[in-house]
Amino acid sequence: MFIAYAVVAVILALAVSGSAYADITRNQKLVEGLTGLGVPEAWIPRLGVVKLAGALGLLVGLAIPAIGIAAAIGLILYFVSAVAAHLRAGDHAIAPPAMLGLIAVAALVLRILSM
Repeated sequence: MFIAYAVVAVILALAVSGSAYADITRNQKLVEGLTGLGVPEAWIPRLGVVKLAGALGLLVGLAIPAIGIAAAIGLILYFVSAVAAHLRAGDHAIAPPAMLGLIAVAALVLRILSM
């Protein structure tokens, strides 16, 4: 199970890092989309830092299981909140955050099973 966790964690960490980079650098298209959902523009770089912390936590979780578990839980909560923000704004394009959330669930389950 550890190899499966490692693969899922690395893939999710790469995806989340790319998204975090767009947040931190305030990619214009991303800013427009998030502000359209009601996210204050000042929060966007902070959300990127949260995603970056989750990505790093997944990678550290390869060596320290508790960190990987905490990071996966944090990312699950982040993406559940993202889905809720989309739905609250009337936007039903929830596939990207929902899929990333499900991958985070897979990372959590695999990290627990690999201990």
